[in-house]
Amino acid sequence: MKRVPVLPTLIVLLAVAAMVALGFWQLQRRTEKAALIAHAVANLDRAPQPLPARITDDLLFARVTASCARVEDWTMGAGRTATGTSGYRHIAACVSPAGQRFRVDMGVAADPKLRPVWAGGAVAGTFSHAPGGPTLLDRMTGHAVPPAPMIVSDTPAPGLSASQRPDPASLPDIHLGYALQWFGFALAAAIIYLLALRRRSR
Repeated sequence: MKRVPVLPTLIVLLAVAAMVALGFWQLQRRTEKAALIAHAVANLDRAPQPLPARITDDLLFARVTASCARVEDWTMGAGRTATGTSGYRHIAACVSPAGQRFRVDMGVAADPKLRPVWAGGAVAGTFSHAPGGPTLLDRMTGHAVPPAPMIVSDTPAPGLSASQRPDPASLPDIHLGYALQWFGFALAAAIIYLLALRRRSR
């Protein structure tokens, strides 16, 4: 019987261990996500509060108020109105009187060429995250940048329709599926390597 190759075996063992570790990490993330969703659901019924200087995920889906001293820029993306109609939502990059930066979803337009006319002012709405955010690789490597804070305004800018209020049901709970995938990859890698060793020994 031939000897088991040391280096390839070590590489496979390290790969399997890494996959198993990623699977358990996803299970941990699932527990954290469940707690975040439960807290977000409770936030829906909280009384409005001023947007704090230090923003955390504990504020997700809570009602907040703020003051936009000036609008630095606008971005546009896909969105839905409060009645469920698809369109183009317009997001203002705001700066508060104290210099705090946040974004405001000022509503949805049916025409992508429409340019909202809003120079800032008092804002009241639901706290959420601006579109985009860190990737899975960013989180794994510790280089994740917190998503930009955003308020979905109750009152739309002139010519726009109010955007759909953020819903905790939109938070993805897909970590169990990812965990099972990583465990499956680890099992498949181990089986394939054992079969290769068996064939080699013959």
